[in-house]
Amino acid sequence: GIYACQSEKEEPKDVEGKRALLKEKKQALVALKDEIKVLEEEIFVMDPPKDKPAVLVNALEILPKTFRRFVSLQGRVTTDDLVNVSSETGGRIMKTYVKEGSSVKRGQLLAKIDLETLQKQIDELETSLSLATTVYERQKRLWDQEIGSEIQFLQAKNNKESLEKSLETVKSQLSKQNIYAPISGIIDREFMKQGEMSAPGTPIYQILNTSKVKVEADVPESYLGTLNKGDVVTVTFPALMDTSTHRINAVGRTIDPANRTYEIEINISNPQNKFKPNLLAEVIFQDFEMNDAFVVPVDFVLEEVSGKKYVFIIEQVDGKSIAKKTYVTLGESYDGDIVITEGLKEGDMIITEGSRNMTPNDPVKLSNSNMDITNG
Repeated sequence: GIYACQSEKEEPKDVEGKRALLKEKKQALVALKDEIKVLEEEIFVMDPPKDKPAVLVNALEILPKTFRRFVSLQGRVTTDDLVNVSSETGGRIMKTYVKEGSSVKRGQLLAKIDLETLQKQIDELETSLSLATTVYERQKRLWDQEIGSEIQFLQAKNNKESLEKSLETVKSQLSKQNIYAPISGIIDREFMKQGEMSAPGTPIYQILNTSKVKVEADVPESYLGTLNKGDVVTVTFPALMDTSTHRINAVGRTIDPANRTYEIEINISNPQNKFKPNLLAEVIFQDFEMNDAFVVPVDFVLEEVSGKKYVFIIEQVDGKSIAKKTYVTLGESYDGDIVITEGLKEGDMIITEGSRNMTPNDPVKLSNSNMDITNG
């Protein structure tokens, strides 16, 4: 084998020693393969084969273009106008006027609570107040004539005023037997039916206003400074196959310590109510741009065992086309394309189809089929 003529130094017995020896041999193998390739290329140039047929290839002309990279974030539809409607007083639901799915306007009567007990309290309080008022008026006349005690006058006055306040409170509660819509929208859920008992604060309806919704997305903190309020982003709804551009309306002020993200909000008009809360959305924005870049499909960039990147370009030698191996330095990449920062120049013809099994200096022939052209 390659290492048959090693020195007779004793092979290590321990694991660490063997690992070190293996690493050393692998490094030597890589260096040896590189030397072999260099020798093969030199021999080819000095003594090219006379009868090797030309390889049929396709090529891509390198011309400067603008390279852009985009980032896609997962978002969801939300709305601020999602309101639970309940009764402040509680009681049996005497009448409902809308059903789930109904459209309602702000201030529209939705339901009525049976407050018969409050009406009875009002009747009793009015009767007691009538008596208390009569007693107070008599005590006042007596007090004005300096007849009777001050205590009797004050007790009559306090009793009358206390009943007036109690009556006012109960009447206020009675006025709350009607339940009105606090916002315009759609009855999204109907929690309770006519005839059921409703406790104070227990939701009876849920109203959803989706004429205006917003998309919220969590942005990794690495993009701080990249996205700002007012920036234009593309919002896509995969389930609806709907795509449109919008501006960012709000950027979060804090970073979530759990996932190191901050939140952005994008307001979206929804006149047809097609965007439902919690609908999945994708927010796409550009995070990198480079003008006059040399861009090639990443599939046509090859790699040596040593990790060096290279491409084959077509070069004219003595009137013949050959494949020249050219080492390149890579830049940013996106969506199957990659920027070549060093190694290529404008007008180079990079071999695309047919480059995988090619060796340097192979004769090539450009296919008569369409030649790929990259332009700005």
